Amino acid sequence: MIPLLGLSPQTTLLACAALAVGLLIFLVARWKVNAFIALVLASLFVGLCSGVRLLDIAKAFQEGVGGTLGFIAVVVGLGTMLGKLLAESGGAEVVAKTFIAAFGEKRLHWTLMFVSFIVGLPVFFGVGVVLLIPIVFTLARETKLPLLYLGIPVIAGLATSHGLVPPHPGPMVAIEKVGADVGKTIVWSLVIGLPCAAVAGPMFAKLIAHRMQVPLGGIGEKLCQENSTRSRRPGFAITLFTITLPVLLMLGATIADVTLPKGDAFREWADFLGSPLVAMLLAVLLALWSFGSQCGFNRTQLLKFTDDCVGPCATIFLVVGAGGGFGKVLDVSGVDDAISDLAKTMQLSPLLLGWLVAAAIRIAVGSATVAITLASAIMAPIAASSPVNKELLVVAMGAGSVILSHLNDGGFWFVKEYFNLTVEQTLKTWTVLETIVSVLGLVLVLIASRLVG
Repeated sequence: MIPLLGLSPQTTLLACAALAVGLLIFLVARWKVNAFIALVLASLFVGLCSGVRLLDIAKAFQEGVGGTLGFIAVVVGLGTMLGKLLAESGGAEVVAKTFIAAFGEKRLHWTLMFVSFIVGLPVFFGVGVVLLIPIVFTLARETKLPLLYLGIPVIAGLATSHGLVPPHPGPMVAIEKVGADVGKTIVWSLVIGLPCAAVAGPMFAKLIAHRMQVPLGGIGEKLCQENSTRSRRPGFAITLFTITLPVLLMLGATIADVTLPKGDAFREWADFLGSPLVAMLLAVLLALWSFGSQCGFNRTQLLKFTDDCVGPCATIFLVVGAGGGFGKVLDVSGVDDAISDLAKTMQLSPLLLGWLVAAAIRIAVGSATVAITLASAIMAPIAASSPVNKELLVVAMGAGSVILSHLNDGGFWFVKEYFNLTVEQTLKTWTVLETIVSVLGLVLVLIASRLVG
């Protein structure tokens, strides 16, 4: 790394990372460059500026793509099959009409926020999106309400659960690193997370939905298109059980991990069945019966449904994978270490410092899980030597880890492609939503720290 304008190597590296992010946004939003190509160019720019060996730049990018898609491809592939079967069978319409009858149109956005927050507790963000997207689009068609009015509360609930609430991997790692209590952390994350999801979801949706008209389209709409006739629809109970099966299996794995010792045979089976691959696969197999043969579809029709829904996922595979590659190049370049070194020189409240460190890493690298994991490692010695409330520190780092999601974050592209948004619209909705959760989360943490002393 060659220092620029007399700046230190760490400052120069951070400046290069900031320039790369700015270049990325400019290429995609202004010049309309293909997002995958823009992410590759931004990755090469960071690698060259940081002094990483030339061969290692390409290798790091490829590893980042592979590591990201190893999980995303499974979730998106099986999730779109489940969503397509849900739509073709009429199951999404059954759920939508039941929700409308039970809660009314005026409270639908609040209902969806609570449902997604609960669904998001045991599952990853991407899993929650592919499970709930057919219901959101069907509700939008049935009620004629703006798509964002219903969609924003869903992604707000999922994103808040994923970033702030254990047992998601990021918060769990942070709990272990700083020595926090799991039960107390869960309580604080729920107390703080629910208001954050409410403000960033239904309240923000009411503000933005009527100002930004988004037509029904993209991957979400393709999943909901019905291309064949069916002899009957599934019942509400079997529909709900089928789409929540992955949630139940993952929740079972979480409970087993908390209550049973390592090596226990039941825990191993619960973890196996609750892994995203197996849980989603079992749900699809059940859907082939509950949404397939039980609704009058033959094997040829079911094969066509599962084949048709995979093609539209190609774009999201490319851009989400490239986002992972960009994050890996930033990691190899030492951006996270530069942020760590800078944080150690700052004299701030541990709660605010933990939030800032996680936020800086999140903005640079893109991954919320990476951000809170690295931040907790940096904050561990500070937590051990200060009287800070460790549970609130975990929540503060979780809040920091979700700030300002942009083009280097896989979740950004999930939302863009599934909701048929432009890059500019995604920045004005999803990025703002995540930032609301982050900043409000910090404010509530600071208030809670004053109340508990």
